[in-house]
Amino acid sequence: MSFEVTILGSGAAVPTSRRNPTSQYVVCNDRHILIDCGEGTQMQIRKFGIKFQRINHILISHLHGDHFFGLVGLLSTMHLMGRDKGVTIYGPQELEGIVRTQLEVGGGKLSFDLVFVAINGNESKLIFEDNLIEIHTFPLKHRVPTNGFLIKEKLKERQLISDAMKEAGLKLEYLPRLKKGEDVVDENGNLFSFEEYTAVPKPSYSYAYCSDTTYWETIIPFIENATLLYHEATFIEKDSDRAKATFHSTASQAAKIAAKANVYKLLLGHLSARYDSTEDHLVEAKVFFNNSIVVEDGEKYIISR
Repeated sequence: MSFEVTILGSGAAVPTSRRNPTSQYVVCNDRHILIDCGEGTQMQIRKFGIKFQRINHILISHLHGDHFFGLVGLLSTMHLMGRDKGVTIYGPQELEGIVRTQLEVGGGKLSFDLVFVAINGNESKLIFEDNLIEIHTFPLKHRVPTNGFLIKEKLKERQLISDAMKEAGLKLEYLPRLKKGEDVVDENGNLFSFEEYTAVPKPSYSYAYCSDTTYWETIIPFIENATLLYHEATFIEKDSDRAKATFHSTASQAAKIAAKANVYKLLLGHLSARYDSTEDHLVEAKVFFNNSIVVEDGEKYIISR
């Protein structure tokens, strides 16, 4: 099963011809998740070949327009395309009223259910869990309450050794227990050790998403050892005063967080429209964290080591 992220929008507040406002599409073990939904996100979804109707979870980090102004349009398009499967939206408490009011004023009755899960931007919380993945929120430090997100694969089951299984003639009913790391005793008292018939499980990976935030080491415990970290890098160091005033980060600050959190790889995004080139962002980041990448709209990253 795949774990990957597609960058739908990598720009900050002002859209450009090169960068759409913030949005990302994450697939984790066949769970399809949209993170933030800036203006024009549905056009990016179409442009980069993503299927609208697969999205079943939408995570909105905070209520600045470049992170949610595309949401009502996306939901309306899902309706027009005949969607009948519900969507769960996680975001600030006020988001539900904003979305429902826009739909009501526009006379738009959706053909599917919306479920809103309120997150307050002040605490770490498990907001979704099934047998394969978990989604957690954690607080960031911005001008309004803002959430980061951590998407984690659960520990995977051990892998069956097919040759050993066939030779032993193991019954199918024993396999689930062996894969969970349990020994099995059959009706004749024969012991089958899980270590003999299974191999260690494949590694589990994680993706941490830090949207708008000032440099804030408080987030480190929440993202520590993440396989892939996306951290906003709106500015470069010559504009650090502007970053501080607007509660944003520079590329070097994002890299310092990545290094302190011992993540494997860092993605830099949410870039200000004032910059024509990303070269300075990358140079500044690599001083503190060499495994850094400045993202572009449409790029896809496999989450693995």
